[in-house]
Amino acid sequence: MKRRPRRSLPALLVALVVLAAGALVAITAVQLLLGEPPWISYDAVARTLHGLRWADTAVLLVGIGTALVGLLLLLCAFVPGARTVLPLAPGDSGVDCGAAQRSYRNVLHSAAARVDGVSDVKVKARSRSVKAVVRTDRTNTAGLTEAVERALAQRIDQLAPERKPTVKSKLKAARSK
Repeated sequence: MKRRPRRSLPALLVALVVLAAGALVAITAVQLLLGEPPWISYDAVARTLHGLRWADTAVLLVGIGTALVGLLLLLCAFVPGARTVLPLAPGDSGVDCGAAQRSYRNVLHSAAARVDGVSDVKVKARSRSVKAVVRTDRTNTAGLTEAVERALAQRIDQLAPERKPTVKSKLKAARSK
């Protein structure tokens, strides 16, 4: 199970552009059917486009812009995004399961925050590594980083991700020794 994010922003932008173009054409067609002056004159557009040549700068710039937008949309479609679900090791039942990245990070954050002497912690959890930056108000910080790393490793063992990450922690003490 390796869920990836949806490409909703590029799809939304393309849908809005197509919707706006369709609405503009429909409004212009209705105005012509009702005998009112249209927002966009078909004759003026046809005259302008008929006067353009393939070698004109405007045609070249619009072509390059369209090609770049098309390549960008293709890139968005084919390049996979970051995982949103971290795969967990299959249990005895063999069922495919996973944990949301945010939930995984929050569980590890709470495990590190429960260690005695930790006043604040920031956890960055990726599939291959877990890094914790621990703040403490203690003057004697001996063994605190090891305790945080043990707590994180124990919690990771309980969660049983498909690939066990390396655990590293960094200590920032408010007071000097």
